[in-house]
Amino acid sequence: MKENVVMDKSFKFALNVIKASSFLIHEKREFILSKQLVRSGTSIGALIKEAEHAQSKADFINKMNIALKEANETEYWLMLIKESDYGSEVNYKSLLEECKELIRMLVSIVKTSKDLYGPKK
Repeated sequence: MKENVVMDKSFKFALNVIKASSFLIHEKREFILSKQLVRSGTSIGALIKEAEHAQSKADFINKMNIALKEANETEYWLMLIKESDYGSEVNYKSLLEECKELIRMLVSIVKTSKDLYGPKK
């Protein structure tokens, strides 16, 4: 099977988000940010996985674009954690860098896909 770098990175990121969320819940008794973080952070990979079997090129672009939106939302939750009292407790720097890398990859995929398959002007 062909290697899918963005899928592999999003899966690893989701696992790291789950660990961070578990720490926030069990050690800090923080439920709101952790729930939002795990929801958006794990949906990135789920959407990328869905895009592998998209019904059309437009569907593929749409799913990847939604994955990009989820990555942007995840970056927001990570920044909130960083600036809150929880920031020093969670390895947010590593998570934030992983998230930004996923964003860069998804921006590139969406842009390239739109250039290749988007409507011609």
